Amino acid sequence: MKKILIIEDEPQMRQNIAELLRRRNYEPVTAENGRLGLEMASRDRPDLILCDITMPELDGHEVLRALRADLKFALVPFIFLTANGDRDCLRRGMNLGADDYLTKPVGADDLICAIETRLQRAVQQRLARRELEPDFFSAEPLVGLGLTRRAAETLLWVAQGKTNADIAAILRITESTVKKHVQEIFDKLGVETRNAAAVRALEVLGLPGE
Repeated sequence: MKKILIIEDEPQMRQNIAELLRRRNYEPVTAENGRLGLEMASRDRPDLILCDITMPELDGHEVLRALRADLKFALVPFIFLTANGDRDCLRRGMNLGADDYLTKPVGADDLICAIETRLQRAVQQRLARRELEPDFFSAEPLVGLGLTRRAAETLLWVAQGKTNADIAAILRITESTVKKHVQEIFDKLGVETRNAAAVRALEVLGLPGE
């Protein structure tokens, strides 16, 4: 289960985001200001950080600057979530190393899509840094996720961006059977989308021991 740190000083917003993430099978941890956010990032080592900009003690830009100065957080995705849509503010955040910038109010689906996209990109960056490529030769490692062999084979191709129709042709099964395997994958991995499933598969196939 991916851990996501929410740094947000508005209590209701913080609670709403945390509840949304729990429903989508993420593990949220929360901080009410930038100083606490930095402390929790060091303690909990989140997989992704959502951060407001205007906050007491340390603002979002200061939080991001401190994190990017620490090699442990160089590849941790950082998404600004803020009511400030000013272009100069956006440019400043991106120059500091933000991965995305979402303006409040943001829809639940848009937020989850941004999170999944950034998590998947982070896996790819880690693979590139270590000069590794995912090993798509065998689905055997994916069986270790608790999948049946056929579902593991399906996930192997999902991780390579294949559609249900593609997978059906490759495995010589019907498209409806592929859909059943995909649903098994979602249920076993506790995810809701193909992108999220692909992230888990890439980690297993390309980053052994992590």
